[in-house]
Amino acid sequence: MFFRGSRYEGVPTAQLQTADGRTIRYKRMRFIPEVEGTTPYRVEPEDRPDLVAYKVAGDPELFWRLCDANRVMWPPDLTAEPGLIIRIPAPGT
Repeated sequence: MFFRGSRYEGVPTAQLQTADGRTIRYKRMRFIPEVEGTTPYRVEPEDRPDLVAYKVAGDPELFWRLCDANRVMWPPDLTAEPGLIIRIPAPGT
């Protein structure tokens, strides 16, 4: 259901039996891990979360790691304010 490298890849799957006998499978709650070893980055006017992820990690799909490191729920909020300093997580954290 989730692609390799997804933030939900390591989240355990659970299941629920309904009264009518159906089985509903779902992902358990994903808790955002504490991120240590970050580097500051100043948001520039043309930045978007995917562009920043590409600049710093070489992969635009890793924007969610930036969101986790900065406790941002809505990705556009990460780069909405030019000049804002955001945290860039170290590779592999």
